[in-house]
Amino acid sequence: MWMKYIKPYRIQAIIGFLFKMTEAFFELIVPMVVADIIDNGIAKNDSNYILKMGFVLFLLAIIGYCCALICQYFASKTSQGFGTYLRNDMFKAMNAYDYENIDDIGTPSLITRITNDVNQLQLAVAMAIRLVSRSPFLIIGSLIMAFQINVQMALIFLLSAPLLALCIFLVMSKSLPLYIRIQKQLDRVSLICRENLSGIRVIRAFSKQFQEKNRFEEATQKQKDMQIKVGKISALLNPLTSVIVNIAIIFILYIGGIRVNAGSLTQGEIIALINYMNQILLSMFVFANVIVIFNKASASYKRIQEVLAIHPHIHDGSGNTNFQKENLISFDHVTFAYQGAQALKDLNFKILKGETIGIIGGTGSGKSTLVHLIPRFYDVTQGQILIKGNPIQDYPLKGLREMIGIVPQQAVLFTGTIRENIQWGKKDASDSEIKEALRIAQATFVDELDEGLDSMIHQGGKNLSGGQRQRLTIARALVKKPEILILDDSASALDFATDAALRKALKTLDSTTIIVSQRVSSLMHADKILVLSHGELVGMGNHQELLETCSLYQEIAKSQLSEEVA
Repeated sequence: MWMKYIKPYRIQAIIGFLFKMTEAFFELIVPMVVADIIDNGIAKNDSNYILKMGFVLFLLAIIGYCCALICQYFASKTSQGFGTYLRNDMFKAMNAYDYENIDDIGTPSLITRITNDVNQLQLAVAMAIRLVSRSPFLIIGSLIMAFQINVQMALIFLLSAPLLALCIFLVMSKSLPLYIRIQKQLDRVSLICRENLSGIRVIRAFSKQFQEKNRFEEATQKQKDMQIKVGKISALLNPLTSVIVNIAIIFILYIGGIRVNAGSLTQGEIIALINYMNQILLSMFVFANVIVIFNKASASYKRIQEVLAIHPHIHDGSGNTNFQKENLISFDHVTFAYQGAQALKDLNFKILKGETIGIIGGTGSGKSTLVHLIPRFYDVTQGQILIKGNPIQDYPLKGLREMIGIVPQQAVLFTGTIRENIQWGKKDASDSEIKEALRIAQATFVDELDEGLDSMIHQGGKNLSGGQRQRLTIARALVKKPEILILDDSASALDFATDAALRKALKTLDSTTIIVSQRVSSLMHADKILVLSHGELVGMGNHQELLETCSLYQEIAKSQLSEEVA
């Protein structure tokens, strides 16, 4: 998968790789130059030769430094480009999710994956170009150079290499599962943080700051403990490799000293062998850190793969529709179960064009679930829903939702001007159309604002009251002039007078209106009222009919209307 995102930057990656190899090549030459200075310069007391070869060392350092800078530039460009393409695809995938997908994986987890997990992969890509190629090259190159100096002495290198590889393997096998658990715990921390920030008013209202602080501390403490545990395991790598390499250096000095006395090795060659062993040690340190980075990236990669592998359950229809005019919306024995729990059972009713339909029932009776099925936020479990005589599965999602204007329970607004928010309903809506929608939605307060339609809305509409936010979301749905208007308890923050004025204005529209509400007064003038109880339709008719035939409606009406009269 990841190669797909590196492909646009493959030239930059190759250039970075080649320059890093060039830098490593010059590093391999340095110990031989140092050996030459010792054997031919210092041993012979030739200061000119020492200066000459010293300049060569300086030149090698400058060339290596320039190669490292060029590699760093192209590695950064590749990794950042990789992250950009990957995030775009993840965001595109998330936007295609249906409600059920989002409910399953969770919003905090999605945020963590598109931010922290992608950052881990970006770092891994950069390290792959900068260090993954360099470290093995230096290790193998040092072994080859050691064999060129002395075959017998190089056997010490060969004995050390498998031990180093074993240490790395053991650390990797123990730390990788822990990194996966750490990423999951990070989701938990993100969830608690998000809940506290979004629900700060509720937390303060119930004086739960101390409890929430403890809950956050417990989550972060658990993450810290896991980080420390994996850190301890990873920290073993450097000491273990250092011990092995330093023992190898002791053997080089001991055996090398004997061979120098015998005349089969020079002092410069012994120093070169020690330098090559130190290069292997440093490369192993780097390689160990790269392994830690790749362990984290591996855990992140699996989590990102899950995001990209999820496919929405709801797909576009074929568009082969044959419009009929008898019934605008028909529920044909509709049953819906969410995550194994039945939410709606055997709903069977019809809605005619131009009707105003009310839906009422107790909390958890399935009112919102019912209206969410019409624009296919969820698909029915059994039965089918028809619009204009066609199953809604036959409609393209965009075409289906263009027919419908829905105002959800939670009034969600976006950062920007009032005009920009209303134009979500119709992107080319003129000011006159926007003002008409605001008039019908009873959002006359906009005219009283200093900047009118250009007034800024802060994040989530926090600078507006609940009733103002609700009226703006209603106007946003009205500006598109939908055939079907769904108000999902979207007037709960309005006073009775404003609610009545809104209902009166809605009567003038050429739309079929479906109103979900807990207020009998908001529904009593509807052409038809559906009464739900535990997902079942227990009553259907107008206000007077239900007062005579539906005991649940009678109870609701009696309690509310008596209070209003009082």
